[in-house]
Amino acid sequence: MDTSKPSAAIFVDVQNIYYTCRESQGRNFDYNAFWREVSSQYDIQHAFAYAIDRGDAKQREFQNILRAIGFEVKLKPFIQRADGSAKGDWDVGITLDAIEYGCQTDTTILLSGDGDFDLLAINYATKKTSVWKCIAVKSSPLHR
Repeated sequence: MDTSKPSAAIFVDVQNIYYTCRESQGRNFDYNAFWREVSSQYDIQHAFAYAIDRGDAKQREFQNILRAIGFEVKLKPFIQRADGSAKGDWDVGITLDAIEYGCQTDTTILLSGDGDFDLLAINYATKKTSVWKCIAVKSSPLHR
């Protein structure tokens, strides 16, 4: 633990980041560059990457890369409904973890490409004296 830097907890909505970067930038998000940037400024206490498990080899390889970087990867099964719709949302899980682990650090960093967490961020900011950062992926230089 590096006590010269403020501590941080990171929460990444992997699928949301993937599709947001693809649609807005036509590129992938660079998790290695992100980790280098954050770890240069913060002592990372907790880092979670939330993903959907479809069971394919390429996806498992990517999840192992995230683990090697330093993320704890949390998986939920992909559910294909009979009507063709799909379910695989991590919003509640991310929110619960942010409440549990975010209060243990100076800074909470959430990566998500939509506004699903705006109420969490607003509520969190009123109860916590430390910093809450939401990374705006659409304008981030962390694309490759």
